[in-house]
Amino acid sequence: MKSRIYLDHAATTPVGAAARAAMAQALDIVGNPSSVHAGGRAANACLEGARDAVARFAGAAPEQIIFTSGGTEALALALGGARGVSRVLASATEHSAVLGARDDITILPVEHHGLIDLAALESALRTGPALVAVQAGNNETGVIQPLAEVAALVQAAGGLLIADCVQSAGKLPLPAADFIALSAHKLGGPPGVGALIVKHPDTLHAIQRGGQERGFRGGTHNLPGIAGFGAAVGAATDRAHDWTSVVARRDAMEAALVAAGARIHGATAPRLPHVSNIALPGVAAATQVMMLDLDGIMVSAGAACSSGKVKSSHVLAAMGLGAQAGEAIRVSLSPATTDGDIADFITAWLAMAARLGRKHGA
Repeated sequence: MKSRIYLDHAATTPVGAAARAAMAQALDIVGNPSSVHAGGRAANACLEGARDAVARFAGAAPEQIIFTSGGTEALALALGGARGVSRVLASATEHSAVLGARDDITILPVEHHGLIDLAALESALRTGPALVAVQAGNNETGVIQPLAEVAALVQAAGGLLIADCVQSAGKLPLPAADFIALSAHKLGGPPGVGALIVKHPDTLHAIQRGGQERGFRGGTHNLPGIAGFGAAVGAATDRAHDWTSVVARRDAMEAALVAAGARIHGATAPRLPHVSNIALPGVAAATQVMMLDLDGIMVSAGAACSSGKVKSSHVLAAMGLGAQAGEAIRVSLSPATTDGDIADFITAWLAMAARLGRKHGA
């Protein structure tokens, strides 16, 4: 059997040792955090310890942290529960968790490199305050949005800002925003747990009935998952410097592929250290993903949130790439990615490009 090389860390990254240990300890606690007996108090102490850890990571107060089932629920809570604003604006390259959360979102254009059109945002805000959703870093291209400038425009108009930091957390400092969405499984924590950071709790109301998380959420707490989340953010802080080596590996990889005819989408904009969007002109993304997988390389085409389907990228389409929006793969690295992994990927990509190029008459 061929060795497998995992280069899809933007979809999910392995659970780290610290998170595994914290989850195992939480599984040994017999009690519901809402119970008042000794077991319940132990469970609640574990829950609040994790909340404190996430708060330290975010530079927030513990009462500003609302645990959720992941980034999608966090975004849905902010998009559906923000108080005092009747309009919602979002950039065209937002994750589907944002674009699919409401039917009344006004879409703002992005420029060819993937950065939000700030003039269009400023114009849209002239008619009054709005709830504005903008990613810190794009999940498909890695393009980093100018959130400081976005926040200034939103604040001047009296609006509220949602920052989707699911991909950027642990790699960039968290921005100043009214709501920030996080997801544990992008940070070395388990899947199925995340958080919404709320700057001012009185700007949010619940969108589901329930007595958990100060009334903002229903359902029993996922204590092992939350414990793993708390441990993961501590580990992410400790290894923040490791992303410098990831940038060097990504840049070397891209240089080798560009020399062989690849195109890198978003390369002229600031990007997250671990994401590369690589186009092989004339070849469908689904074909590239499958051929690389047969060669032992695991990558993806766009976001990994479409029930296993490979679709043309709405992110690349918004960047004006037309048919090329369906011809790119996403390669995403981690500090554990080795030079050998990169070399093997380059070899596999070059072989694939040679075979498919001949087939398509290139």
